[in-house]
Parts: sequence; structure tokens; C-alpha cells
Amino acid sequence: MDFDKLTKVMRELALLAGDKIMEIYAADDFEVRAKSDESPVTAADEAADAIISAGLREAFPDVPLVTEEQSASHGQSVSTFLIVDPLDGTKEFIKRRGDFTVNIAYVVDGVPVRGIVYAPAKDRLFYTSADGSAVEETGEFAKDVIGNTKPIRVSVPDNDALLVVASKSHRDQATDDYISKYNVADMKSAGSSLKFCLVATGEADLYPRVGRTMEWDTAAGHAVLTGAGGQVVRFDDHTPLVYGKPEFANPFFIALSPDVKLEKA
Repeated sequence: MDFDKLTKVMRELALLAGDKIMEIYAADDFEVRAKSDESPVTAADEAADAIISAGLREAFPDVPLVTEEQSASHGQSVSTFLIVDPLDGTKEFIKRRGDFTVNIAYVVDGVPVRGIVYAPAKDRLFYTSADGSAVEETGEFAKDVIGNTKPIRVSVPDNDALLVVASKSHRDQATDDYISKYNVADMKSAGSSLKFCLVATGEADLYPRVGRTMEWDTAAGHAVLTGAGGQVVRFDDHTPLVYGKPEFANPFFIALSPDVKLEKA
């Protein structure tokens, strides 16, 4: 894989998809439908998916592509692939809360090695550079010119005063019970894959997810967090979370700065 090309293509496609999403977000109204699993889908999900899928297939025609909005792609058995969630946080989008993201990642032998997370309503853009390190870009996000970037790095946490982030739409008692095992100084909520990025920047130390997710929900944020020195492990046994699983479904997991002293589930 040409990682310089991959970074450029993922960044441009994420920004283009973000423009389309915000165009629909700004409309007075937009249609919301239910998919077969009862999860919501909007025209923004589908338009963003069309932009990203076409661009990835043109740039990397020989790399398998998995995307949330194309159910035919979910039956593949692959360990190296591109994976896309064109609009992560559809519920946040529908409620106009802004915590939604565009996610694109590249997985090699079950490990997300490159990724981009773009939150167009919040003007935050996180991605892995060609060398695999994680950065946040600021500025006007021109499609053809990379703006100012700064390296991001996980925190050195105080285990007696941890900063925890949890889901905004999927918070439940099981999550609260697990968080209660820690000494928490500050607790915040965020939507979509932004939670991974908050751990990657050191704005949070720990993100436990006790609930259903799919690989397209997590791969891009996982790659960014890894590039910032973080980890994502299974909730049950604290082994690394791997990708290319049947139907691309995830177990419960924990994203963290490696210096957090993990408690057992």
C-alpha cells in the first residue's frame, strides 16, 4: 500500500463526504428511514457512502471494501481491507447535536493501521499520517492542500483522578457500573467515534463500550488512537480488539491510554 496516497485519498474523500452531509444537515427537513435492523438511515448516509465508495474503488481497485451502507459487502471474509462508516452517529445527526463523524480506515491482517475521523459540524479532523502517527488538522480543510497539523498523543493519566468519556446515545447501567470501579475526576459524553479521538488527544483517559458496535464504527477511531499511542482491547479479557470478524461485529471493548490500570469486567 502507498500510504502517502492512502492518506491523501482518505482525507479528500472524508472532506467531500462531510460537505455533502452538512448540505443535508442544513436543510429544513430530511427523510429518516429504518434499515432492516431498525437503525436509522438518512440521505446523508447514502450520499456520503456513494462519494467515499466511488473514490476508494477508483484509487484502490484491488483492496476489498466494507461499508456500512452496502449490505452486500458484509458477507466478505477478509483480513486486509478498507472499511467505511460514511456517517457515524446518525442519531446525533437526526437530533442535530453535531456529534457525528465520517470514518474511513485501512485494516491489515486484522489491525487498523490507518484511519481518518472527520466531524464536520465540529470542525475537527483527525487522521494517521503516512508514517502511522496521529495528527489533528486545523484550518479551512482545503481538499487539495493539507493545513496546519499537530501531533496528538494520549495522556499520562492519574489513576486516582481519571478522565472518562462514554457514549451520548448508548449510555446504560452496565456502563455506569463498570465506570464506578475507577476513581473518576471528570466524566463526559460524546457521540460517534469522537470518543476514540478524545482519548487520542488526551482529553480523556478511558472509553469503555458495553454495547453493540460494528467494525465500521470503530476502525478509524481505533487507528487514530493507536497512532497516538493508545490501545483498544476486548472488555472480557483485555486482549487486543481485532478486525475481520464474522459479519464485522465487535465484542464489548475498552479504549484507553496504556497507563490506565484496567479493572476487570
